[in-house]
Amino acid sequence: MKLKTLLNIRPSLRIALRYSGVASIVILIFSLLVPKFLNYGPESINTDFDIQMSYIPYWLQFLCIGSLLIFLIVMITHFLFKSVDKFYLSKDPNKYNNLSLIKKVRKKCFSLPYLIPICEVIIPAVSAMLVLILTGSHLSVMVAKILIIVFAFSLILAVSSFIFSKGIYNEILTKTYKENINIGLRINLKSKVLLQILPLLIFCISMLTFIGYSFTVREKEDVYFDVYNQLMESNFSENTIYDYSDLLDEFNNMKMYNDSHSKFIIKSDGSILTLNGEPPSNFVIEYTQQIAEKYNGRIYDSYGVDAQGKSIKVSTNEGDCYICVLYSVSSSTSLMYLALSGISLFIISAIMLYIFSNSLSKDISEISNNFDRLCSNDFGKTLPVTANDEIGDLINSFNLVQKNSQSQMDLIKNNQEILMERERLATLGQMVGGIAHNLKTPIMSISGATEGLKDLVSEYDASIEDSEVTVSDHHEIANDMRRWIEKINNYTEYMSDIITAVKGQAVTLSNQEIVSFTIAELVKRVQILMKHELKNSFIELDINMNVDENLTLNGDINSLVQVLNNLISNAIEAYDGIERENKSIDLDLNIKDGYLQIYVTDYGKGIPKDVQEKLFKEMITTKGKNGTGLGLFMSYSNIRAHFNGNMKFESEVGKGSRFEILLPL
Repeated sequence: MKLKTLLNIRPSLRIALRYSGVASIVILIFSLLVPKFLNYGPESINTDFDIQMSYIPYWLQFLCIGSLLIFLIVMITHFLFKSVDKFYLSKDPNKYNNLSLIKKVRKKCFSLPYLIPICEVIIPAVSAMLVLILTGSHLSVMVAKILIIVFAFSLILAVSSFIFSKGIYNEILTKTYKENINIGLRINLKSKVLLQILPLLIFCISMLTFIGYSFTVREKEDVYFDVYNQLMESNFSENTIYDYSDLLDEFNNMKMYNDSHSKFIIKSDGSILTLNGEPPSNFVIEYTQQIAEKYNGRIYDSYGVDAQGKSIKVSTNEGDCYICVLYSVSSSTSLMYLALSGISLFIISAIMLYIFSNSLSKDISEISNNFDRLCSNDFGKTLPVTANDEIGDLINSFNLVQKNSQSQMDLIKNNQEILMERERLATLGQMVGGIAHNLKTPIMSISGATEGLKDLVSEYDASIEDSEVTVSDHHEIANDMRRWIEKINNYTEYMSDIITAVKGQAVTLSNQEIVSFTIAELVKRVQILMKHELKNSFIELDINMNVDENLTLNGDINSLVQVLNNLISNAIEAYDGIERENKSIDLDLNIKDGYLQIYVTDYGKGIPKDVQEKLFKEMITTKGKNGTGLGLFMSYSNIRAHFNGNMKFESEVGKGSRFEILLPL
């Protein structure tokens, strides 16, 4: 249970186990194939003879290499994944908000899948070289053959590890995903294809080259062995006791298949008599004496050396001895042709693979670029489908997304126009209601004044022929009429101001234009339009104008008036249900850092936290069915679009709200 929990928590252990598992399988396969590729002699490995020659048995060599590789993988993974483990082991509930740590984790997961395989190529090659040096292997053979095979298998190990561990990296990247946090090693699709396929190509070509060379050598060694086997068996017999001098003369005079082949005799006392060529290696001598007789006298030279021979044991008057012929079975010409063919095949394949990966990368880049265009609401032409495969499916999906996105954008624009029209109608309704209430009082007053004037006119008309009416009485009647006319003039001026303000507001509902206006004009319009609503709510509007009232602004005054009216209306609504005397709303105007600051402050219910998070971002209301949520949303849009300004707010439940409008001067 503890192990299972540990593996689920520590990504470094999971990665290390994946790498180690793949490494173990590759090393096992490698250990089985190397003796076949390099034509090791029978019973030359994993025996007492192996220990005598190499000091370390073959299986132990691979165990050492594998253990060293796995140990280094575990240590390197543990060291490199410290920040990833720290992230997973942390019990801090806010760890997913720790951007610094998340950046480290994501950087590791983007980079390490490509950096660790490099170590998996270098470490086996270095380890194999050290083992070969310690076991006394022939340097040229080691460089020419064994290291090439080790390198080829290391490439397979690196690619396999990358493939089998990618899922864990993707899992970590998914859990730590944050928008626009993609730091680390970036490798494009073309390079990824090349990095994963080229190693496989190198491995396959290397293996085919060694297999071809191995079969060529085996055919050659069989030919040589058959020739010398017949030649030596026809000239010498194991059942005959020879005079050593005669045996030496006869063997020395035996015609060789090739002058480069060497002859030597292993005497009964273990000494070596070389008749021509280089003296045999200790490996050849020991193999001849210990193993060769079991395999019809076939001799093998040291591990990986392409030399074999034929031996026969004969009896002499000086004791038993071995007469041996040693010949090289290497085929440098064949190896050269095979290598050139492999290199040519690799170059051609690499070029074709590059062209293919480049084409694939271009196709996906084109779709990606068009998606970027689509994100900018730039709906271009549909992409032509040029392939009947997954790329074609992706293009079809893009075309469908583009078509649906365009339809949705058209629908959104249409709905936006409908919502704006509804907002216009709602605003018009509010204005009409305000006009009705604001004009009702002056109209009634004008009606009363008219009735008063009518009575005075009747009184004056009746007094014209009345001798008792004096001149002073006529002047008094005239003065009364003049007072009524002044009252009518005041009422008509008030009505004219209302109509002027409302006219501007009505125009903005269908058209916006940039004009010059003063702060005083702005405040006056707001006062006129909100007077009735404030009066009915028993709320005072306290205006604190800390700016020059003649300060001129450029923009759509009607839009700005509508925004302020909406904020003041919302402030009035904030007092709904609150029993308090001296309710007030503050309208403050200041200038700071080149901005006109307009504050609308109430001391009402405040805005709930869940609503605050969505304010200005979407249409949301606290009024239930009585509100649409469009007012603040459109107000914010108006300030941003028509004035290049900004809106902010502060609110605390139970204490009130403060909205700030910032307008650049």
